[in-house]
Amino acid sequence: MNSALNIARVQFAITAIFHMTWPLLTIGLSVFMLILEALWLKTGNETYYRHVRYWSKIFIVVFGIGVASGIPLEIEFGTNWSRFATAGGDIMGSLLAVEASTAFALEAAFLAIFYFGWDRVGRRMHLFSNAMVALGASLSAFWIMSANSWMQTPAGVTAAGDKITINNFAAAIFNPDLPIAFAHIWAAAIETTLFFVAGICAWNILRNRNKDFFLKAFRVMVIVGIVFTPLQIILGDASGLEVAKNEPTKSAAMEAHWDTNRPGEGAPWVIIAWPDQLAQKNTWEITISDGLSVLNTRSLKGQVEGLRAFPVTDQPPVVLPFYAFRLMVLLGIVMVVLILAALWLWIRKKLRSETLTGNRFFWQAWVWAIPIGFIATWCGWIVREVGRQPWVIYGLMRTSDGVSLNIGTGPVIASLILFIAVYAALFGAFIYFTRRTLMQGPDLNSPLPVQKYRRVQVRRE
Repeated sequence: MNSALNIARVQFAITAIFHMTWPLLTIGLSVFMLILEALWLKTGNETYYRHVRYWSKIFIVVFGIGVASGIPLEIEFGTNWSRFATAGGDIMGSLLAVEASTAFALEAAFLAIFYFGWDRVGRRMHLFSNAMVALGASLSAFWIMSANSWMQTPAGVTAAGDKITINNFAAAIFNPDLPIAFAHIWAAAIETTLFFVAGICAWNILRNRNKDFFLKAFRVMVIVGIVFTPLQIILGDASGLEVAKNEPTKSAAMEAHWDTNRPGEGAPWVIIAWPDQLAQKNTWEITISDGLSVLNTRSLKGQVEGLRAFPVTDQPPVVLPFYAFRLMVLLGIVMVVLILAALWLWIRKKLRSETLTGNRFFWQAWVWAIPIGFIATWCGWIVREVGRQPWVIYGLMRTSDGVSLNIGTGPVIASLILFIAVYAALFGAFIYFTRRTLMQGPDLNSPLPVQKYRRVQVRRE
C-alpha cells in the first residue's frame, strides 16, 4: 500500500508540474498579446500587429498542449485518489466544474474569433475577443487556485466521518490562502512569459534576425519586468507570512527550523544547511541571527514555532521544500538582476539597433534565462505541495487516507510510464512547432486587415 501510495504521489506530481507549465504561458502570452493589439490600435504602428500574429502561433500550440496534459489529472482523481474525491467532491467537483464551464469555455470560444477573425470581425470585436481569451485564461487560474488553496486552508465546510460537506460556499471559494496564492501564481505567469518572450527576442537579436522587430518586443518585456519582478518579491514575502500563519509546519520545513526560539531570543534564518529529519536537526548550517523572526513576525524577537513542536507524524519532508524554496528565491534574484541590467543599458542608450552587437554576453544571458521562470514556479509548487504533507486536505484528511482502496502498484506504474511517454511526445511537438515558428520568423509582408480597421492610421517602422 505504501509503495502504491508513493508511486501515485509521484505520478500526480509529474503530471501536475508538466501541466502547469502551459497555463503559465497561456496566461502570460494572452496578456502580452492584448497589450500589443491595444498598442497597435492606439498608435497605428504595424509592428505591434505583426507581433500579435507571430506570438499567437506559439500560443495556439501552448493552449492545445495545456488542454491535453490536463486530462490525466482528472483521470487520476478517480483512479488513484477516489477516497479524496469522495470526501472532498462537493467543493473540489464544484470548483473544477465552474472552471471548465465558464473560464475554459470562455477562453476556447473567443480563441477561435481571435485567431481566425482578423478579416472577419471589426476592430473592437477582435480586441474584445483578445481580452476574453486573456480573461478566460486568468479565470481558469483563479478557480484552480481556489480549489488548491482550499486544500491548504480548508474553510466553509464541516467534516463528518469520511464526508466533507459545504456549509458556506463563498467561504470555501475565498479561503484564507486564495488571495495571495492567486496573486502570486498570476504574477509568476507574467514573469515566466516575460523571460520566455524576451529570451526568444534575444536569440533572434544575437543572430541578427529582424533585430528591430524583436527589439521592440524586448523593450515591452523590460517595462513589464520593471513592474513585476519587484512585485513578485513583495507577493512572495506576503505568501511566506500567510504560510507562517496558517501552515506553521510547512513554514518550518521550508526554513529547516527545528526548535522554537525561547522568549526574548530571535529565531535565526537558515541560509543554507543540510537537514537531518531523523535526528530532527541540521547537520550543518549557515544562519543569520534573528532573521526568521523578522521574516515571519516582523520582530527581532518574535517567536517562530519549530518542527519539534509538532509530532513527527505531522511533519512534512524537509530537504525538498527547503532547497526548492531557496532555488526559487535565487532565481527571483537573477530575474531582478537581468531586468536591472536591461534598464541600465536602456538608460545608457544601448538598447538601440545600432548598438546591439556590442553586448553579446548580455543577450546570451537572456537566452539562458528562458527557462528560469518555469523552474522557479515549479520550485514554488513543490514547496506548496510537499510542504502540505502529510495532509491532502490540511488538518482534515491525510494523504494516505485519500488514496484509493486496493490500489495496485503495477497499474499505477504502467499508467505513469504511459503518461511520461505521452508528455514526452507533447513536449517534442512543442519544440518542433516552436522551432519552426522561430526559424520562419515573423510575417512582415502580408496585407494588413485594414478593411476592418479603417480608423487605424497605418505606418511602418
